[in-house]
Amino acid sequence: MTNPCLRQAGVNICVICGEKRNFKNFMNFMNFINLKRTILGLFILISFEGFSQSKEMIEKIKGSWAGPLKVGAAELTVVINITANEKDSLIVTIDSPDQSVNGIATSKVRVTGDSLIVKSKVLKATYKGAFGSDFTELKGTWTQSFTEFPLNLHHSFEKYSVKRPQEPKPPYPYIEKEVVIKNEKAGVDLAGTLTLPEQGGPFPAVILITGSGTQNRDEEMMGHKPFLLLADYLTRRGIAVLRCDDRGFGKSTGTMNAGTTLDFVSDVVAEFNFLKMQKEIDTTRIGLAGHSEGGLIAPIVASKQKDVAFIILLAGPGVTGEQILLLQTALLNRKAGLSEKDIEFEAKLRTKIYTAIRKNNDNEKAAKQIKLILKSAKKKNPDGNGLVKITDQQADLFIQQCTTPWFRMFLVLDPVDYLSQTKCPVLALNGSLDLQVPAKENLKAIEKALIYGGNSQYTIEEIPGLNHLFQHATTGNIDEYGKIEETMSPEVLEKVADWISKIAKSEIVKSSVSLCVFSV
Repeated sequence: MTNPCLRQAGVNICVICGEKRNFKNFMNFMNFINLKRTILGLFILISFEGFSQSKEMIEKIKGSWAGPLKVGAAELTVVINITANEKDSLIVTIDSPDQSVNGIATSKVRVTGDSLIVKSKVLKATYKGAFGSDFTELKGTWTQSFTEFPLNLHHSFEKYSVKRPQEPKPPYPYIEKEVVIKNEKAGVDLAGTLTLPEQGGPFPAVILITGSGTQNRDEEMMGHKPFLLLADYLTRRGIAVLRCDDRGFGKSTGTMNAGTTLDFVSDVVAEFNFLKMQKEIDTTRIGLAGHSEGGLIAPIVASKQKDVAFIILLAGPGVTGEQILLLQTALLNRKAGLSEKDIEFEAKLRTKIYTAIRKNNDNEKAAKQIKLILKSAKKKNPDGNGLVKITDQQADLFIQQCTTPWFRMFLVLDPVDYLSQTKCPVLALNGSLDLQVPAKENLKAIEKALIYGGNSQYTIEEIPGLNHLFQHATTGNIDEYGKIEETMSPEVLEKVADWISKIAKSEIVKSSVSLCVFSV
């Protein structure tokens, strides 16, 4: 629910990876789901070798040309890398560091005295820019899917890299094990990393659960690797950590396309059962920590798998997906400066669309009704902002996204149903600047559900100044994620480690686990 991942108005092809996404109103959904997500599919890492250039020109333009591509409320860094072979033929590739994708193939390159044209068949995109007089800047336009976006690039002779000072670097003062876990039920192999303290044991352990979209074991997005950092921090504190690539991504098998949240629950159950068989792990002290949608998966697992010792919800939802989408749409549109009239109109429009999806299991019937709803909305508010602005082509893509099995289930899954059945200790944290899973509404619902279920073993906290990724932020907008050097607030890392250490040693966990085992 993060990726990564929310934003503002219209469906389009991702200007970097070519994936179908909405970069206007539907951004409120897509950033929530796709921005935390790295690229679906693999690019052929073949660069374009163009015609020969003079050595003088090559020396002027070689290196990295980087700049921000702004699409609605989103901002993604684009990097064009230029080198040459021994025959002075240009070798050009494109990087999207915010999406952790490098070496995207180019199919045509043309350089004149004052301009550069780069085309990529893979992306179905073209960049045209004019060099500044001193060759330190390119001012130009990125064109994709018949839409133009201004894109100015700045030159560096060094390879472009993002600053991530918190990212752990080997050698690590603990044991790292590459593991493969079989989910027999789904026929999926989950590849992951198990980190273990070097001395002592058996250890308390925690399984890290990623948010929406396909992500690797580090939950990598926007140049950040929050799960690598969290795993490193916890393991140094004496806690074993298991983190896995999502099914169908990284080294894991299977496909995520037709999967729903409940399918991903079965993956976590397989990981939990795997840990119970490891001699280094204390089987009475295995917990779950989920970020965003992972914070929905954790209580679902805990409500069914009664020997889960504890769960941690990092920006986890407390209300249905439909409610979250409506909340985040309003927040993001308000941040973008839309009028209260347009914000209210958008909320009513989306409510009608979500209702049509819920009431029509047949995708074709749902699509017809959504198109009628959009047509009526455009007539009522032709000068409005939001979904009323999307074209027919964008509407088709929007409908495709909204009628997937995952989205249909996401709309109606209610965390309360599972939180109220969760009896183990719970830690729920959220940032006050979270625009994707708003803190007040979700934390309040989480606490209410736990109280209703008779669970008093919980700690709930809204942390001032943090965004959805638990970075110290200014606005909380998604376009800040990649700009912020901090991967995760040290305060949050410490809170999580302290809480697990306290809970893992307490009699509460031992008694709750024994009671749960007895009930089985």
